[in-house]
Amino acid sequence: MPRPPRSFLAGALFAGLAASPIVSADMPETLNWTAYGTGTSGHAQIMAIGQIIQQRSGTQFRVIPGANDILRMSPLKTGRVDLCACGIASYYGSEGVMMFAGRDWGPQPIRVISTSMASFGLGMAVAGDVDVQTPADLEGKRVAYIRGDDALNKAAEAYLAFGGLSWDDVERVVFPGYNSAFDGIISGRADAAVTTTVTPAAQRLAASPRGVQWPELPLDDDAGWKRMEAVAPYFQPHKVTAGAGIPESGYQSASYPYPIMVGNADLEYATAYGLIQTLVEDYDRYKEAAPGAAGYGVDNQNMTWVIPFHEAVVDYYREAGLWSDAKQAHQEQLLKRQRLLAATWVDYVASAPDDDAFREGWMTARAEALRGAGMRPVF
Repeated sequence: MPRPPRSFLAGALFAGLAASPIVSADMPETLNWTAYGTGTSGHAQIMAIGQIIQQRSGTQFRVIPGANDILRMSPLKTGRVDLCACGIASYYGSEGVMMFAGRDWGPQPIRVISTSMASFGLGMAVAGDVDVQTPADLEGKRVAYIRGDDALNKAAEAYLAFGGLSWDDVERVVFPGYNSAFDGIISGRADAAVTTTVTPAAQRLAASPRGVQWPELPLDDDAGWKRMEAVAPYFQPHKVTAGAGIPESGYQSASYPYPIMVGNADLEYATAYGLIQTLVEDYDRYKEAAPGAAGYGVDNQNMTWVIPFHEAVVDYYREAGLWSDAKQAHQEQLLKRQRLLAATWVDYVASAPDDDAFREGWMTARAEALRGAGMRPVF
């Protein structure tokens, strides 16, 4: 399919847009998505954006709520949906790690369309009656470990690493689920757990007798940021201004985008182009339509993040004057990494064991291949 021409004037990107629909690039008759469950901000954002796409191009849309990462990612893998408004599991899928290290998965050809980076953050919620100012002060404290929740446990590990700590330096308190961890903090069985600042769990803790506080991650602590990146490279500095117990002036912490709007590499070029065109040019029409939707603004996009963009998105940004040689070099490195992981997976699966050693063997083969190419395994 031919690539759509550039369809906006220079400067329109930041000048504000008319409320009337704009004729967009060639879009399909229907777009199917997976997203977080109904009632979540991620689901509400996609519903709002889908309505704008429908008004702009006539494309109908369907959003399938998924209760967990696998249920959101599986339809994308099988081609049942075009797009996923995912969480950080999209990065894990791209890397073929954690829940995606099993025989049924492996590294996925994920491509970013856009991400939302809003005013809330993902941080370490600490009971307000504990003496903690920075992550280093968590030494010896009781930190929640959520059974079966790789993403939250990895986030906790990253916050500890910022303070020069590991799980060995704290008392790990295992809980069967996310909500039970916050029940445990409120009842005095734990002191800290990772969550977003706007969740009901954080609000419950803030309203409890113990209260809530959020350790600062100083911007000038270069060593701390490097340690955090070594554990979880998807975290980035972020000033948090919204959430339970957040001071009016905000506080310096870390976060990563939510949702992360992704498709596969074979998503039609015109579809990806039309999506990013709509997200940028119709921003003023949806930015206040759902909580967090303002996070899709161009100024909030990290163009040297951890998952490659779809090629149509790259072209759009290049035409808009937002791309650079350095960003292109980063994009090419991410694509090279994905190709290496895909080839390593094919070779490994051909002779891999069928028992419980499969996952361990894959992680070893993956690490060896990445190190051999001068890339960091991370996991």
